[in-house]
Amino acid sequence: MKNTSRYPYGGTPRDAVPPRPQPRKKKKRRRSVLGTLFLLLFLLILLLIGLASAGVAWYVVKISADLPTMVDVANPKSSVASVLYDRNDKVIARLFIENRTPLPLHRISPWLVKAVLAAEDSSFYQHGGIRIGSIMRALWIDIVEKGKVQGASTITQQLARNLFLSQERSIARKAKEIIIAMRMEKLYSKDKLLELYLNTINFGRGAWGAETAARTYFGKPAAELDIAQSSILAGLIANPGRYNPLSNLDNAKNRQNYVLGRMEALGWIDAAQRKQAYEEKLEFRKLANRIEEFNRAPYFVSHLLFNDLLPKYGKDTVYSGGLKIYTTLDIDLQIKAQEAVQSLKAMGALVCMTSETGEVLALVGGKDFKTSKFNRATQAYRQPGSSFKPIVYAAALEENIMPGDHFMDAPITFANRGGRGRSWSPKNSSGQYAGEVTLQKALTSSYNTVAVRVAAYIGTDPVVTMARNMGIESRYLPNDLSVALGAASVTPLEMAVAFNCFNNGGKRVVPLTIREIRGPNDELLESREPQALQAMKPETAYALRSMLMDVVRAGTGTRASVPKVETFGKTGTSNDFIDAWFVGGTPGLTAAVYVGKDDHTSMGRGSVGGIAAAPAWKTFMEYAVKKQNTPAKFDPPPAWVETEKVSICRTTGYRAASGCPGVPLYLPIGKAPSARCPLHGGGYADAEEDLTGPRLFLIEQDNDLVPEQPEYPSAPQQQTPSIDPENIPDAPAPYRQDPSPAEEIESRYQKLLKEYGIE
Repeated sequence: MKNTSRYPYGGTPRDAVPPRPQPRKKKKRRRSVLGTLFLLLFLLILLLIGLASAGVAWYVVKISADLPTMVDVANPKSSVASVLYDRNDKVIARLFIENRTPLPLHRISPWLVKAVLAAEDSSFYQHGGIRIGSIMRALWIDIVEKGKVQGASTITQQLARNLFLSQERSIARKAKEIIIAMRMEKLYSKDKLLELYLNTINFGRGAWGAETAARTYFGKPAAELDIAQSSILAGLIANPGRYNPLSNLDNAKNRQNYVLGRMEALGWIDAAQRKQAYEEKLEFRKLANRIEEFNRAPYFVSHLLFNDLLPKYGKDTVYSGGLKIYTTLDIDLQIKAQEAVQSLKAMGALVCMTSETGEVLALVGGKDFKTSKFNRATQAYRQPGSSFKPIVYAAALEENIMPGDHFMDAPITFANRGGRGRSWSPKNSSGQYAGEVTLQKALTSSYNTVAVRVAAYIGTDPVVTMARNMGIESRYLPNDLSVALGAASVTPLEMAVAFNCFNNGGKRVVPLTIREIRGPNDELLESREPQALQAMKPETAYALRSMLMDVVRAGTGTRASVPKVETFGKTGTSNDFIDAWFVGGTPGLTAAVYVGKDDHTSMGRGSVGGIAAAPAWKTFMEYAVKKQNTPAKFDPPPAWVETEKVSICRTTGYRAASGCPGVPLYLPIGKAPSARCPLHGGGYADAEEDLTGPRLFLIEQDNDLVPEQPEYPSAPQQQTPSIDPENIPDAPAPYRQDPSPAEEIESRYQKLLKEYGIE
């Protein structure tokens, strides 16, 4: 039957609900390939980020072991030059690896501050120590170019590198630089970071820091720099060699123009200021910044370095620790001493010290330190010749022999009974002999045979002991009769110390070269005081000084006489005119001048101490007494020193009569003669009865020399025992083997430089 209903199944609308269909089987949805790829890429990126983060964390931990601690970062130690000052606080020398003088930020020109910020890091006050964008850009360039990490360093990063890292260009160094920079930003204010930066950055030509750079290029302090000068200096930071205005002004001006342009763009100057600064005519200076150039007393400084400062403090502290070393030197006297040494006929040395404190006022060891580092003042062991005789006579006075006592000046021969060589016959340099003479006359005229007889009479042990007590520390001091003629090898400094005993009442004063040393913050590290020991009786010292004044007044040292100033001293000449000396002093000052060739060849006949050395000594001392404002006359002995001033006859040794060639001497109380000189107006009977009158001292070889009818009374003494053969020298050669050859000293100097890592 045909269904006529409009519902497909007939019936009413209620019956129109179709039967429940059978559930269909679901089809799997296919994921698109593109979506899958994106998902995998996303997961890969997450994995790479995780690995990168882990790698970065591992790398940071690894390199952190080599990084400075937070304590180190909080206490940065930049290389600061140590400065040596003279006694008047004038700069003698600067010792540095990086020559810098730190300043607080407010003492640096604001124009230099702005110029540096404009050139190096204009957003310095806005960033946190690094600029991520700049670092990533530089890193990408390096990866693409397969090179090493480019710049892009902020001021803080540059500071971190300068203070704690090397200048190596590598990813590792860059990473360390970033970490340190971020730490520094947490510890310091921006102003402090900028101050540290301006005090440590390299401006070329040995100038580190703003202050040194300002003085190096413009001869003015950093506080006084104008816009033009500041922009020149700021331009140097990027490449000090390329933009050095002294060697390449065009490059420097181009860089200056860039810096000025940046300053204008930042609104720190206007167009007119930029134009004026660029067109300003700059006057450059050329200040020495190398150690060997910025050193006004190189022999003195090198002596301090290798004998005192470097062994005690080490290279890093001395050259980078910012020490302030206050010395005893007077730079004006040092310059005058250098001029005096330049005037010498050959190479030479000069040492000057104060008599009471031993402060070294001048020390010159040669004519040109650049040519020869050999310090002849402290390292040249040379024969002092007759300048050693006062030490012999000091030993004699200690043995109760007086200046008026007599010895024979005559030819003499000592037979060598030890079988070690031929006999020894010392002679006077003039070839002439005076016969019986006073000790005073023998010293004034520098008679060799008398000095030998004195040493033979008292023995050489007291002479050597006296020399040691007076400051002769040399190992090359023979204990035989040749020592009486200065056949030792001693340094000019030792001779100055020894003669200083005659200038201060018999005290051996240790040479003082440093008064105090302070640290970089002006903290006192050490203070040094004079050290003195009594070397001889004060009576002996005063007597010898008065005897030596006659050497200058009427003997071999007349060319050393300082006008209107009491002067004492002694000349010295070694065999064949190889070495020449003058050693002596004025009130408050003692000095030694040595002259001779390094190869020990003769300077020529006539090159004796009184001619080759004494004039230079006099020229220097004339200046020194004025500069130091020392007295013109020596103070008399203090009351507790039992001496009396007596004028004795230079010929007889008795008290001087009206016609005598008198010599004013300080003699121990009770030892001065009471009778007047019988040759010049005194009575012979009084002279014969004078129990403290002159005595004649004889040695074994003098048996046949005493005249039967002496011109004036003298009392012969008991002869000395036979001379020990060991005290008779083996016919000394003109010059003993040199214990300090100049070439060896030069080699040792270079070894010391390497040992301490000093270039």
